Amino acid sequence: MTMLSEGAAIDDVSPLEITNPANGAVLGEMPVATPEQRQAAVDGAQHGRRAMAAMAPHERAGLLLRIAQAVEERGEELSTLLAAENGKPIRQTREEVKAAVRIFRGFAAEATRVFGRQIPLGAVPGLERHLAVTVRGPVGVVAAVVPFNYPVELYAHKAAAALAGGNAVLVKPPEKCPLALLEIARIVEEAGAPPGAHQVVTGGADAARFLASSPGIQLVSLTGSTDAGRALAALAADTLKKLHLELGGNDAMIVCADADLEKAAEAVVLGRLARGNGQICCAVKRVYVDRRVHDDFADALRARATGLVVADQLDEGTDVGPLITRDAAVTVELAVSQALNRGARRLVGGDRDGAFFHPTVLVDVTPDEESVAEEVFGPVVPLLRVEDPESAVELTNDSPYGLQAAVFTRDVQRAFSLASRLEVGSVVINGSTALRAENLPFGGGKMTGGAREGLHDTLLDMTEQKNIIVMDALS
Repeated sequence: MTMLSEGAAIDDVSPLEITNPANGAVLGEMPVATPEQRQAAVDGAQHGRRAMAAMAPHERAGLLLRIAQAVEERGEELSTLLAAENGKPIRQTREEVKAAVRIFRGFAAEATRVFGRQIPLGAVPGLERHLAVTVRGPVGVVAAVVPFNYPVELYAHKAAAALAGGNAVLVKPPEKCPLALLEIARIVEEAGAPPGAHQVVTGGADAARFLASSPGIQLVSLTGSTDAGRALAALAADTLKKLHLELGGNDAMIVCADADLEKAAEAVVLGRLARGNGQICCAVKRVYVDRRVHDDFADALRARATGLVVADQLDEGTDVGPLITRDAAVTVELAVSQALNRGARRLVGGDRDGAFFHPTVLVDVTPDEESVAEEVFGPVVPLLRVEDPESAVELTNDSPYGLQAAVFTRDVQRAFSLASRLEVGSVVINGSTALRAENLPFGGGKMTGGAREGLHDTLLDMTEQKNIIVMDALS
């Protein structure tokens, strides 16, 4: 295994074994970059950013389209590798790779639509004869710190946007499942990316810290935990680099008394217990149910959750695979045990087998329980009784996170009223919070980071605005 840097192979240094979380089988190795190699990558990116900035928008679009085509052609191979190293069921990794293809094609189109403005200086007395226009240009070098849960899709959001804007990009892949991204890096090189324009900097948290503190990088894009965001923001402050942070979430679902309970239960199953094995920042993490329908909803959810298939992620019939590591599953197990010790009841699930954690529904959970107040990264959902939807809104907003929320009701007026008062980036009506479309601005306020990531938004952050003023142009 080699690491790509400025279009050339670097000898392996201290390779890290990558294993299948389901059975421990070795899948490959990730070379860990030395400090000297990391610095060489940053130095090479300075050449890469100038080459990307010099490319015409249609040339950048062509590069992204070639990448998308090659990823699509190797879709099944990449999906299988991603499932093996990540633990998500193969059906879900196929959808993730397809999403990455759409994102690259979407940013290919956006590369040709980086627009400026004409600003009338005649609004200011004495400047009537002058003309001002704005243009947008690349920020320079973008560091893309990619998480383990959706590495291929979230890599595409960052790397494709950076290249579309005329930047160079340094990709820090997740250390637990980097293999699919290393293969895609080879695809990018073969597609004709200029030397230094797209490089992979491997390693753990130390590699991310290096990128955040390096003066040769102008923007850090991170999807990860709030703690990681705080740490990188502190390091980035010394060089005042731009930050694009999509951090933790603790998304709530509100089930009103008039809700379609079967659809609401299905949304919890698909949006929390099955998709991504529960390891999704925008998954349903707490469900507030009107007391009048709580028990009926719990029964509907239990029936659906019981039918989920927990098995090898490469089996076509699997709904829930292993978590990213055994330690991750142990952490989830401890959170569930703590809730049970404090009076919660287990409606279904709660068992761990190595890195597998069976989908779990908890009832009789109090609002201050840690499994409710903090994000549990696994297939666990607590149900809480509420008197009415208004009290559920207060409980939802009483959180340091603000990513997404969901409301289930048949009353359109109630739906919009509740949505307007929820302090989150997106509200899904009669659907799961685990919804992300590449053409929507994705993100939220509070400790979620404040950034918005999507085809029509990311390029604004990854480009900078410049004024050009022509004196006496209108004489």
